[in-house]
Amino acid sequence: MADAQHRKSFAASRRSILKGLGAAAIGITLTSKTRRAFAEEEKKLNFYNWDTYIGETTLEDFKNASGIDVNMSLFATNDELFAKLRAGNPGYDVIVPGSEFVERMIQANMLEPLDHAKIPNIKNISPEFINDAPYDPGRKYSMPYTWLVIGIGYRKSKVKSVPDSWKYLFDSDEYKGRIAVMSDASELFRNCFKYLGKSINDNSPELIKQAEALLIKQKPNIKTFHEDNGQDLLAAGEIDVVMEYNGDIAQVMKEDDDLNFVVPKEGAMRQSDTLAIPKGAPHPENALKFINFILDAKTGEEITKTILYPSPNAAAVALMPASYKDNPVIFPPADLMAKCEYPRYLGPEFTRLLDEAMTRLRAA
Repeated sequence: MADAQHRKSFAASRRSILKGLGAAAIGITLTSKTRRAFAEEEKKLNFYNWDTYIGETTLEDFKNASGIDVNMSLFATNDELFAKLRAGNPGYDVIVPGSEFVERMIQANMLEPLDHAKIPNIKNISPEFINDAPYDPGRKYSMPYTWLVIGIGYRKSKVKSVPDSWKYLFDSDEYKGRIAVMSDASELFRNCFKYLGKSINDNSPELIKQAEALLIKQKPNIKTFHEDNGQDLLAAGEIDVVMEYNGDIAQVMKEDDDLNFVVPKEGAMRQSDTLAIPKGAPHPENALKFINFILDAKTGEEITKTILYPSPNAAAVALMPASYKDNPVIFPPADLMAKCEYPRYLGPEFTRLLDEAMTRLRAA
């Protein structure tokens, strides 16, 4: 990124809640045109993305290379993205769903299959992200954009030792009043499952109850259930340990060398954000061109320099400096990552049980 001030603008996570903005756009926003009007337009692409989750010049570079104008609108959560498209595609061509929601959208017949012949830059993706994607076998509906893992961010000067276990967040008063955990029910409870020695994809109602009881007991020690701004709370000194994504902590670490991140020894939830084409996309050919452009090595490098998330684009990673490639926060040790799991979509009943448990936890 260009300078310290600009880097700080990216400290707000790509999952930041855009209060009051809804689908606020960067650049040109979507209008109320009908799908037919979109279809009649040439050289247009409507991109639905997370906040601060694209390179500084990516959209301009794509226009220069293809002549296609990109209208980028923002969403704040996967649930928002799902709800917007479940009601009918209002005109988006490319979206960026998380891995669990890719599986959910495939099951709901909300995604177009991808023509790999028109995405030759798939060759730049590390084979593990093509062959080991349980939420989309064979990458029929999505291409990997980034990957990420949830762990513990911490202030080195405020901890007695590296907080390398979920115990410090879920089952200890050592950092009472200085703890922040995620407010998302799936992320919070399913990482608690790992602490309890279970898979994050265990859908046992009894396990949910066990995790709920543990978290209710721990609640007096927790300062806040954050809306994915945990890295900002940590950077501001409001907390000392936080449940957060590695990419978010990597961003604020550039400004403060007293911060660090660790994947808990029990393992954690890993995820991937993806590029997909929703059903009813008005410009499907432009969408394929855009996805292929994003997977270009130089494009991937430019994006990665901006957002600092782990990239599945091996060709782009090869162009990055050692400070990125050898960063154990961005690329945690293999032995810890081997204990991490992708969340699977386990159906509406499991989601309901998690949401109800989270409601009770909030009220406790």
